[in-house]
Amino acid sequence: MGRPGLNRRQVLAGIGGLTVAGSLGFAAVGTGADALASGADTRVRYWNLFSGGDGYNMIAMLDAFRKEHPDIDVKDSTLQWGNPYYTKLAMAASGNRAPDLAVMHLGRVTGFSPGRLLDPWDIGLLAKYGVKEADFNPELWKRAVVDGKLYALPLDIHVQLCFYRHDVLKKAGLLDADGRMVPVTSTDEWFDVLKTAKKAQKKGLQTLGLHVNDLNIQWWMFVAFYTQLGGTWFDAADTEVTFDTDKAAQVLEFLRRHVTDGYSISGAADAEQFINGAPFTWEGNWSVPVFDGAKLKYGATPLPPVFGKQATHAESHSFVLPHQAERTGAANEAAHRLAAYVVKHARKWALGGHIPAYTPTLKSAAYQRMTPQNEYVSAMSHQATEPKVWFAGSTGLLAQRTGPIVMSSTAGSSRPDAAARRIKGALATLLASKNPMDGRTAAQGGAVA
Repeated sequence: MGRPGLNRRQVLAGIGGLTVAGSLGFAAVGTGADALASGADTRVRYWNLFSGGDGYNMIAMLDAFRKEHPDIDVKDSTLQWGNPYYTKLAMAASGNRAPDLAVMHLGRVTGFSPGRLLDPWDIGLLAKYGVKEADFNPELWKRAVVDGKLYALPLDIHVQLCFYRHDVLKKAGLLDADGRMVPVTSTDEWFDVLKTAKKAQKKGLQTLGLHVNDLNIQWWMFVAFYTQLGGTWFDAADTEVTFDTDKAAQVLEFLRRHVTDGYSISGAADAEQFINGAPFTWEGNWSVPVFDGAKLKYGATPLPPVFGKQATHAESHSFVLPHQAERTGAANEAAHRLAAYVVKHARKWALGGHIPAYTPTLKSAAYQRMTPQNEYVSAMSHQATEPKVWFAGSTGLLAQRTGPIVMSSTAGSSRPDAAARRIKGALATLLASKNPMDGRTAAQGGAVA
């Protein structure tokens, strides 16, 4: 793309504000001298950030790939989630020690200097292995394109959900004829539901788990409900802040009311309280294996459209190609083949609660039978995402700067109107800031297709 490369010192300077584990070496990559697996003639070095249930499901899919493709040796490494992962990935790409394939949150792609730290996908190679644009939600695919080139291959979307217990809602008369939570279309209806559920729940428990003290989840909730109100962030050129403080204050007041009306408790162990009998919790879909393991009879829907428009916060795990000076040959093709295989075989991945990005999987009878996944799959069509700017994305600067503001308003240490103005100020500061990866502001980052 005609831009000078980054060296390791520039990358370290750019990410100096991040909290990084004291292990910036590349032990996870240092496997090039290892002997190839028996029968293999090509190696793919693959980095991911999946642990827990996610990790087990990913390993199962990789083992299935290895069994079907004995000629390809997959050397997978799981690194620490969050900024430590992205720091190592940036340093590896800038130092020409990058893995052949890696996982990245889609919201982080724009800030990862596509064309310098990321290489574009070969659309022809993906098509060769059965993956094409028509197999994905159009908006999801569009987010993966920068400057007219595909820099991310979506694996899923992961969303915030309204989990509910069947036993409590049945007792409260809040289940419909199909045994699902009654629909909610306004803030008044939602608080009526909470009031009714509270009368039927166990004493000593909160009614709704809201993660009041979690800056990331508070920010994600804000993004969802601000999107429901039709709120915007920046103009098309990323030169002006269009953030609506009146709409923001309305959302912040809504979140705060859960605490002031006694439905949510700051600092409560939200998932645990749900398992112990609380009627509702707002959690990410990754909690599905946790609640399945607790053998609860529960359901999960997208966040209620209390402001009249459906919108649920969504991020996406995607595959990327970290920059390599010579990205050609058998290893590159094998990386395309592996990514395409995992995307196409993501029904196993859906067991972790994630919504597969690959449309044929979504439409399959096997996926349609999965519960509660089939109750919230509609979230694919109303994703509330952060703006497509370099400082957005999971654990990005946008969440770091604004999450604590939302959290303070929900917890009651700041007024919603004042918090809304502080968010707008943070947005203005970030919009004028330069991406440490390439020294460009959002407006200078190039046209996004």
